[in-house]
Amino acid sequence: MLERGELANSWRRERWESLRLLTPNWQNGLPGLAYDGNDPDGYMTAAEVVQLIVRFGQSVPAPVRTATNVSSLRRADDGYRVSTSQGEIHARTIVIASGACNLPAVPSFADALPAEVEQLTPFGYRNPGELADGGVLVVGASATGVQLAAELQRSGRPVTMSVGEHVRMPRTYRGRDVLWWMDASGVWDERYDEVEDLTRARRLPSPQLIGTAERMTLDLNALTAMGVELVGRWATVRDGLALFSGGLRNVFSLADQKMVRLLDVFDEWALTSGPGAETGPPERFAATEAPASPRWQLDLRSGEIRTVIWATGFRPDYRWLDVPVLDAKGQLRHDGGVVDSPGLYALGLPVLRRRKSTFLHGIEDDAREVIDELASYLGRSSRAGARETARP
Repeated sequence: MLERGELANSWRRERWESLRLLTPNWQNGLPGLAYDGNDPDGYMTAAEVVQLIVRFGQSVPAPVRTATNVSSLRRADDGYRVSTSQGEIHARTIVIASGACNLPAVPSFADALPAEVEQLTPFGYRNPGELADGGVLVVGASATGVQLAAELQRSGRPVTMSVGEHVRMPRTYRGRDVLWWMDASGVWDERYDEVEDLTRARRLPSPQLIGTAERMTLDLNALTAMGVELVGRWATVRDGLALFSGGLRNVFSLADQKMVRLLDVFDEWALTSGPGAETGPPERFAATEAPASPRWQLDLRSGEIRTVIWATGFRPDYRWLDVPVLDAKGQLRHDGGVVDSPGLYALGLPVLRRRKSTFLHGIEDDAREVIDELASYLGRSSRAGARETARP
C-alpha cells in the first residue's frame, strides 16, 4: 500500500476546519473496524476520520509505505513497473485507489478574473478568518458549496452563490437520517449494471447535506433565509464582468422533482417492506424559492466581491499513469473496477459497482468483488505460465 504523504494525508492537509462527514457515524466503519463510539447518530470531524484511517492502517497486515509518491506506472512483460520517490516496484497486479477527487475542477475562465479578486478552492480554504474582508462569491451548490456559503454568511461576510445543477436532499426524513433511508431501502445498493444512465450517475454532484448536532437541513431555502444571494450558473467572464445564466427556476424545479421522486421511493419501500410504524408519516417540503429578479451579471472590479471560492467539484489525477486506459475525458476505462489493461484494477470511484461506492461504509462490498476478479486473473495467468513452462 503506497501513500504519497502520511496516512489519511488528504484528510490532514486538504480539508477545511469545520468539515464533518455527510454520513452518520454508525455508517462510518471500515472492514473489521465498525464504529464503536458513543455518538452513532453524530458526524465525524476530519480529525476523527484521520484517527479512523490510522487505526485501520495499523490493523491490516499489508505493509503501508508512507511518503512514497508514485511518478509513473507502466506496463512490463510480466505485469507493471511502478516508479516512486522510494525506488521502483514490480507487481503482477495493481489496484488504483487514489480516488476521483485529487484536483479541483476550476473552469478555464478563472484566468480572466481581475487580479485583485482572490481565488480559492476547497483544498486551500480553512476558515473565514483567513479571507479578506468583503463579499465572497461561492461557485457551486453541492455539499461543499452550501456548507462554505453558510459558514461564510454566519461570519458576517456578504455571500453570493452561483447555482448550477444540484441534488437537493433533506437531512432527516420521517424521523430518520436521510442516509438511513438510502441504505435501508436499497437505493445505495443499486448496482452499476442496473443504472439506466451510468455515465450521468457517475457525474452527479454530492447532495446538499451537512453534518451538525441538530441534524439541520441545509438547502437553498435555508441559505436564502440566512441572507445568501442566489444567482445562476456562472457562464463566463467578459471585461471584468461575471456573467450568469438564466433559468434558475427551471434548475430549482428539476432538483425539487428529483427529491420528490426519491422520497416516493422511500415511502413505497416503507409501505411494502419497511419499518412501518417505526418511522413518522410521509413528508413533503416547500419548493425551492427563486429570487424575484436574480442578477445576471456582477462587476468583479467594483470591490463588492473580494474572494471567489470554486466549489465546482473535483477530478482525478492520472498524470502518473503511463498506460493507455483513459477515455477522451480523462476518466479510467473500467468495468466495475476492472480496468482496460490486464491485471489493473480500481476502487473508490463513483458508482464503481454500487451507488454507495465512494462512501466509507460502501467500499467493502466493492473491494471484495474486485479482489475476487484480481485473484481470478492471477490464477489464470499462473496456469497459463505453468502450461508454457511444461511445453517441450
